[in-house]
Amino acid sequence: MARHHYENFPVASLLVPRGKRDALAAIYAFARSADDFADEPGVEGRLESLADWRGKLYACLEGEVEHPTFLALGDTIHKHHLSVSNLDNLLRAFEMDVTVNRHQNFESLLNYSKYSANPVGRLMLELFGHRDPELFAFSDNICTALQLTNFWQDVRIDLERDRVYLPLEDLARYGLSVDTLKRRKLESSVQADSGMEQRWRGLMALEAKRTWQLFNNGKPLPERVVPQLRRQLRLTWLTGTSILARIEAVDYDVFHRRPRLRPFDFVRLYFKARRPLMPEVAGANADAAADSGSQGQ
Repeated sequence: MARHHYENFPVASLLVPRGKRDALAAIYAFARSADDFADEPGVEGRLESLADWRGKLYACLEGEVEHPTFLALGDTIHKHHLSVSNLDNLLRAFEMDVTVNRHQNFESLLNYSKYSANPVGRLMLELFGHRDPELFAFSDNICTALQLTNFWQDVRIDLERDRVYLPLEDLARYGLSVDTLKRRKLESSVQADSGMEQRWRGLMALEAKRTWQLFNNGKPLPERVVPQLRRQLRLTWLTGTSILARIEAVDYDVFHRRPRLRPFDFVRLYFKARRPLMPEVAGANADAAADSGSQGQ
């Protein structure tokens, strides 16, 4: 099963040494299967499936499970001395997905990312032998920034699923609400109220500033890890910041287009990742980064 998901696992790329790819595929199969439980009917059924998945996670540590996903995962955990808490935290994020579709404030969003995104970076570091708390802190900043960038990129898609990751406090601060976002989604750029557009751009500029600061807080990480991991982390950072810059470039109009990178962009970034990240702060709004966007370390 782990190899079945192998082709779809973006991190298991040619930039990752062959000896690590099976381990990444095993982790991905575990997380992808847990994510698939979201398609099951009923809240209770989904939570029960996740609880069963957690039971199998701990059983595989003792070699007491025959499920193919956990045979591969158990071997990976023991071979690379991975922290089970990171895998458990991913399950906690999936449980939150079942019961939470709004976030009151930015701190709530950071807390969600602590479980949904940060464990992935920590597992990657552990896989390459890194367990330094300072490196974990750098990684947490990058992973949270990547998660937030995805949220800002997919505002329209998430609205269609009745999920809103923009903090409700921030919406209210700019005179917006979930209902106004839903109405905006149905309007063309020409029909949109100019006052609302200005408030929307102000809100998104705030979230972008916070996200840029997180990216830059984690920027030292690639040059602090083993050479085998360095280029992959540079590419990850460059990809995330490029998407965030693309969101800014369309003036935050994520209702009518999904800012994304083209194949040529990935080729360009692939070669750019051969060199250390430039020391200057990235991002159009990074010079005014919001203090509240800093990830706790």
